[in-house]
Amino acid sequence: MTKESLTHPDSPVSPSEFRQSLGNMEASATPVKIILGSSSMPRRKILAEMGYGFSVMAADIDEKSIRKEKPEDLVMAIAEAKADAIISKLQITDSQLGNVEQTILIVADTVVVYEGVIREKPSSREEARQFIKDYSGGQCATVGSVLVTNLKTGFRKGEWDRVEIQFHEIPDEVIEKLIEEGIVLNVAGGLVIEHSLILPYVKQVVGAMDSVMGLPKAVTEKLIKEAL
Repeated sequence: MTKESLTHPDSPVSPSEFRQSLGNMEASATPVKIILGSSSMPRRKILAEMGYGFSVMAADIDEKSIRKEKPEDLVMAIAEAKADAIISKLQITDSQLGNVEQTILIVADTVVVYEGVIREKPSSREEARQFIKDYSGGQCATVGSVLVTNLKTGFRKGEWDRVEIQFHEIPDEVIEKLIEEGIVLNVAGGLVIEHSLILPYVKQVVGAMDSVMGLPKAVTEKLIKEAL
């Protein structure tokens, strides 16, 4: 499989641009087009590290309107909703799809689980601060989903992955620096263990670091191959 794309991985693509690209694909040597349905920079970085070129399109859904009791069910349901929203945006016709050999859409979702409670993105600086204080000297888990859809064949399959994380005591001044920086407000559970400020206080990770960051490489690669 040729790991190439029409666009740079950091460049979002509009539905109209994507449909125009379909019209140009017939003469292109690129057999596979990949869309990452996420605006997450860590997910873009991970997919690029895997060697794939891709375009980016965000789903822009109300994730909090989707509720499930189990974290595994929640991340899968949100991934399904993201995929449906992006496909609806694209408004791809059968005649356009006939011009491409394969078009793969990848979406993902991640939540943090702490003491059995699902945590999504913090709603405030205060909540983010409490989240991190809770992790200090303790543990939590991430549950992440990956859903891959072949837009030509209609094939769709998803899987979830769980990672356990243990922490040393995190100093209050480190927590305050993270809050001040603001990145913890934009990630599930306020958890950014790859950050240079927090990484020294990570005691153990049982599972894949890329899964914690939002896109487990092994699961993603497996699903892409199955979709093709």
